Amino acid sequence: MRIPRCMSTQHPDNASVPFFASSQVLAGEDEIREAYYAYSHLGCDEQMWDVEGKEIDAFVVKKLLSYFEPFFRTHTLGEDVRLTLRVPNPAVETAEAKVLLETLESIPRSYDAARLFYGREVAPIFEVILPMTTSAADIDRIFRYYADFIVGRQNLPVRPGDVTVAEWIGPTKPERIEVIPLFEDVEGMFNAAAVVEEYLRDKEVSDQRVFLARSDTAMNFGLVSAALANKVALRRLGALAERTGVRIHPILGMGSAPFRGGLRPDTAERVGREYPSVVTFTIQSAFKYDYPPSEVQRAVEHLKSREIGRPTPIDEERVRDLIERYGAAYRDQVTALAPAINRVAAFVPRRRARKLHVGLFGYARQMGAVSLPRAISFTCALYSLGVPPELLGLDGLTTDDLAFVRESYPSFDAKVTEALSHADLGSPHFPEPIRRALVRLGYDAEPDDTHAKLVRRIREALAAGQDSLVPDLVVQAALVRRFLG
Repeated sequence: MRIPRCMSTQHPDNASVPFFASSQVLAGEDEIREAYYAYSHLGCDEQMWDVEGKEIDAFVVKKLLSYFEPFFRTHTLGEDVRLTLRVPNPAVETAEAKVLLETLESIPRSYDAARLFYGREVAPIFEVILPMTTSAADIDRIFRYYADFIVGRQNLPVRPGDVTVAEWIGPTKPERIEVIPLFEDVEGMFNAAAVVEEYLRDKEVSDQRVFLARSDTAMNFGLVSAALANKVALRRLGALAERTGVRIHPILGMGSAPFRGGLRPDTAERVGREYPSVVTFTIQSAFKYDYPPSEVQRAVEHLKSREIGRPTPIDEERVRDLIERYGAAYRDQVTALAPAINRVAAFVPRRRARKLHVGLFGYARQMGAVSLPRAISFTCALYSLGVPPELLGLDGLTTDDLAFVRESYPSFDAKVTEALSHADLGSPHFPEPIRRALVRLGYDAEPDDTHAKLVRRIREALAAGQDSLVPDLVVQAALVRRFLG
């Protein structure tokens, strides 16, 4: 089983608008073109197709094959390149629960389209990603619903004594799908291996993909907590593979902002070394559109050709203790900054057509009694205030903690240094405990003057009630950073 290495995603973290887009907000046909561009020009071997929070395009396979026939004649969809659906989780996104069923129903229709196109049996879609997974039952429900209620019904008569469903409308294929659990918080990382082991217990499989998020973990627990929790999950998944003989193929979701993983064309080699057991990395929008295509292509080729190794060992007890103390300091600072974050987040430009994940349409990001925007807007808002989120919680680290973090998370210093270059230590929003912690821990960096001036202009415009100026200034600062958030 060939496992993709570079999963192009639809995360809206790009500062620049791609050349093929019909507007600044990608939607509909633009995302069809994007998938083709990611495959054909950038070299990505997988496209994640997000059906969460947007109008579903149930004909994506048919459109790809018909719009870009020459490419897909020589690059078989489902074999040479993958299309993987991210579906709503009914346990959390109750208003979109039935979108899951509609999406699963579309898989056999896509199979029929590919069979007609290629003249043979081809499954263009055979995997789905389940976000916010917390239990084996979450995963198993999708696996069994597809097998029992979509495939299984083909053998039933349409009416008593009548033809079967398969005889009436044709066979339903593929006969099974794989479900990729996506774990998105610290407890999820610590429990991932146990949940996957329980899910696999009654299944005969040789390979299982497991998706570990970075953005939401960082947003809720801080940069250090997210990175260390990812490493614990990877170590435990490696042990599970050795214990069971099932090949586990980790996917790590990383954006361009250091806070959200720091995976960019210029850091791809470093990230690959730091996470040797990760098979698939996400190639998010800033990676694709805020760098020259030649740099993107080289980085993608590196990630596709690198050797996969064993997960790095890590002291799990020490991680637990550190996350508790560091995470508490981080959450205190975010809670204090929440009003300013929410105000600025309102000016962060939309890059994708998505329904709001609040109220009727889904879930809000909450920290205690505080509601926050989604991770990309959250990160962008803090950078626009001159307070990069990578720096929050630093006052919760002792000198011994820092030594442990540097040993376990070698790129940490680089991420802090990059964040400092986009910080405004003179900002009234910059927490005083962080200023002291930077001195105590020995960090120093030259600020980017262009970015600092833009951040000050954002504050001045907000203070003067010149709200109309803010969105453009936010984008200008994002273009300097090469990521929105």
